[in-house]
Amino acid sequence: MKLQEIINHDLIQSMKAQHKIKTSVLRGIKSALKNKEIMLGRPLSEGEVLGNLLTLVKQRKDSIEQFSRGCRQDLVNQETAELKILQTYVPEAVDEAEIEAVISRTIQTLQISTVKDLGKVMKAVMVEFSGKNIDGKTVSNIVKKRLGA
Repeated sequence: MKLQEIINHDLIQSMKAQHKIKTSVLRGIKSALKNKEIMLGRPLSEGEVLGNLLTLVKQRKDSIEQFSRGCRQDLVNQETAELKILQTYVPEAVDEAEIEAVISRTIQTLQISTVKDLGKVMKAVMVEFSGKNIDGKTVSNIVKKRLGA
């Protein structure tokens, strides 16, 4: 079953069970995916659906951080509850050892030795991990460390 089908199924179940927060989150996901489809003018691939979900997760994490700084515990609690629901649809993050192995292999394959070529390495690594839950910032930091930045 595709991720969008799972989300649609869970939305219906959530509405029947009258889970307000879960229904709200799933409607938000469905809306974000539909907006992306309209923008692209075609159905989304599974990787694009996952990418959109990861964006929503990142937005929630940023909101939690901002609300924590602003001493808005009520909003932190709401965003945390929404984040937990969102994370059920996102696969586990790629382990750092696997990221390092792919980066090493990519640097060796592309024969890169300077930070100047950071973009080439990043592009190749991110393509390798397409459709997986991976943080670009983590990848960037590891690549910079490997290239001596």
